Amino acid sequence: MKIIRFLLPVLVVAAGLTGSALLVKFGRKTDPVDPPAFAPLVETVTVELRDHQFTVQAQGNVSARTEIDLAVEISGKVEWISDAMAAGGFFKEGDNLVRIEKRDFELAVVSARSLLAQAKATLAREEAEAAVALREWKELGNGKASLLLKREPQLARARAAVEAANARVEKAERDLNRCVIRAPFAGRVERKTVDVGQFVNRGAPLGRLYSVDRAEVRLPIPEEDLAFLNLSLGFRVDAAPNNPGPKVRLRATVAGTNQSWTGRIVRTEGRIDSRSRMTYAVAQVIDPYGLRSDTKEAPLPVGLFVDCEIEGRTASDTATLPRRALRNGDEIWVLDADDRLRVRQVDVLRAGRKEVVIGSGLKSDELVCVSSLDAVVDGMTVRVAGDDAPQTNAGNAKEAAP
Repeated sequence: MKIIRFLLPVLVVAAGLTGSALLVKFGRKTDPVDPPAFAPLVETVTVELRDHQFTVQAQGNVSARTEIDLAVEISGKVEWISDAMAAGGFFKEGDNLVRIEKRDFELAVVSARSLLAQAKATLAREEAEAAVALREWKELGNGKASLLLKREPQLARARAAVEAANARVEKAERDLNRCVIRAPFAGRVERKTVDVGQFVNRGAPLGRLYSVDRAEVRLPIPEEDLAFLNLSLGFRVDAAPNNPGPKVRLRATVAGTNQSWTGRIVRTEGRIDSRSRMTYAVAQVIDPYGLRSDTKEAPLPVGLFVDCEIEGRTASDTATLPRRALRNGDEIWVLDADDRLRVRQVDVLRAGRKEVVIGSGLKSDELVCVSSLDAVVDGMTVRVAGDDAPQTNAGNAKEAAP
């Protein structure tokens, strides 16, 4: 039994070694093969060169071009107020808005005219007396007549009295005309601060008015965005008749409905805010309430907050790509004819949140990679999404150099 226990493991080991030797000697030999390494699959976009018009986004509140406090120029009691003189009321230029009791001013005109008549009569008497005195001197006197003899001081005083009386008449008539307060422009009433029967003093406000011929929006523009606009810090439409100003598209939601309006930049404020580094441009919309035209646009009310898109310069032969196509600030991954990535530096005109505008460095119909890759080597082979034929990057390590 002891012999069997000793020989059994030896026999098992010997059988194993014999079998291994036979497999090595008579088994089929195979050559080692490196496992294939598949090229990364990428998404691409095709380059299209075309003209690109830049736009600048801005926001602001709508305001009236002209806004004033309507004030009275005389003192008196209000006897009548127009129906248009109410918050939200429309009026035309020259419309009567408020009327002050005028009886006292009519009496003042009568009194001033009476004083004028008296002054004219006094002047006529002085002129007659001066003429008599000068004639008598020529008949009786010798030498040159003095100013006092010719009654020059009396005549000067009489003429001055006539001029003063004329001024009193003119003032009295103007005060009488001021009893009716008329609209200085076509507009709308923001608020009314007076009513019938109220006594008002000279200069007292009667209400606040604003014009409806034009609306304006003050738009803050970042300093770097000025490069994309046909504007200067001293731009004014009235000083540049051949340049009507960039077009502006205004948008807002009114009563749950999206509305839009069209205007133009008419001036810049000519300075840069020292804290925000913004400059301000003023957009103007003509006839915002559609009172003088058959426009189909909705009224543009004062105080509305609007989003604005300003049309800027146009650049030729540019490529617009998704923002994710830009790498390291000024690099684009371009695929060559052999589906190899080529890292190329380009001239970036503008990089936004969603797209980037390339000025130079790309050709029409080139493929640009927009996929994210962990490691990129100039000249590496890739597979283009949508291609039917599978490709590998076997040997990429050797062929990576361009």
